[in-house]
Amino acid sequence: MSGQPTSAPGRTGGGATSLDLEKLYAARLHATRVRPYLASALFALHVVESPRTPTMAVDRYWRCYVNPAFVALTPMKELAAVWVHEVSHLLRDHHGRGDRYARKHDLSGPGERLRMNIAADCEINDDIFGDGLPFPRSAVYPVNLRMAAGQLMEDYLALFRLGPFTDTFAWLDCGSGADGADRVWDLGPDGGHGLTDQERDAVRFRVTEAINGHRGDVPAGWRRWAEEAFHQPQPWRELLGAAVRAAAGSSGGGGDYSYGRPARKATALPRVILPALRRNPPRVCVVIDTSGSVSDAELGVALLEVTAIGRAVGGRGRVSVVSCDAAAGVAHPLCRAEGIPLIGGGGTDLRAGFAQALRSRPDVIVALTDGWTPWPGTQPPCRTVVGLFRRRFSPGDDAESYCAPPEWARTIRIG
Repeated sequence: MSGQPTSAPGRTGGGATSLDLEKLYAARLHATRVRPYLASALFALHVVESPRTPTMAVDRYWRCYVNPAFVALTPMKELAAVWVHEVSHLLRDHHGRGDRYARKHDLSGPGERLRMNIAADCEINDDIFGDGLPFPRSAVYPVNLRMAAGQLMEDYLALFRLGPFTDTFAWLDCGSGADGADRVWDLGPDGGHGLTDQERDAVRFRVTEAINGHRGDVPAGWRRWAEEAFHQPQPWRELLGAAVRAAAGSSGGGGDYSYGRPARKATALPRVILPALRRNPPRVCVVIDTSGSVSDAELGVALLEVTAIGRAVGGRGRVSVVSCDAAAGVAHPLCRAEGIPLIGGGGTDLRAGFAQALRSRPDVIVALTDGWTPWPGTQPPCRTVVGLFRRRFSPGDDAESYCAPPEWARTIRIG
């Protein structure tokens, strides 16, 4: 960013503290050094000097409003943490999500917007500090409100109300970019130096590309955001059914000759009876993860998917089911989904489930799992579709034991 910052309406004059741009920009440079994947976003912000802003705040047009007194009183590395905090609100579209949540739940008023700001802070603060960025003493974390880390703003909004635990955060104001409600210091859509919708999307795209290039150094929350930022929610049930049909259709499905109807070439040889090639329905084996990490609700979803898979391939008689935790059960033919025994509850090793499934020589294997499992080291001799239950990682989770599905499987996220 070059040149002097813009001034917001209502700027005080006379003896007011002047904005220390050298310190402010040094803090941004430190933020880019310790969070290089956010550099494009940090340098896309336009600074607006604004004494009416309590600390630092952003609007939806990617302007960053800065109180000069706050810059003067805050150590440089802590300012760097605030830079990252504010740009995180914009990258994660908290203003748009706040507007949608307010409309859906018929919420209005400054109290509800404060609650949204607190919830948005809880979403980002649990994975943006540390590793070169100090933990601000006044920041709000999920633990302050007796909530688990690793959730989204919308999840937190359903879990708390304003009360004794939130009184110490009544001062919090990250601007309209954090909750969608306009502020008196905002320059608005007609003010200068705002980014257009296309420019904002371009910044987000560059950040997702940078995150994908630094995945080993990026917290789980940012990796999840990068995976979903440019992928609109899709009807996973339709996708799963389509993936199974595509795998079944391309895997041969088996075939045999039948004299039940004449071959199309029979007209060329009127005195010879030629059999026609009859295509058999594909055989599908569904491996269901029944370990302790899979909830009862998800097992219920798995049974619904088994029934849908039976319809997708043209009949239940060609579908069998294997329940698997650390060991695999017997492959049960599908008669009625509610009659399938789902036994398990321990750890997970889907390698045993795949081995059991392959004994029935299926054309397609469908694995329904949460992903906390080792996978076969080699690609099975048939098509594979994975229905992956969504997971959000918390700090206490052993993320290293999570194994993403192999590239040879077609993966559909469920939920």
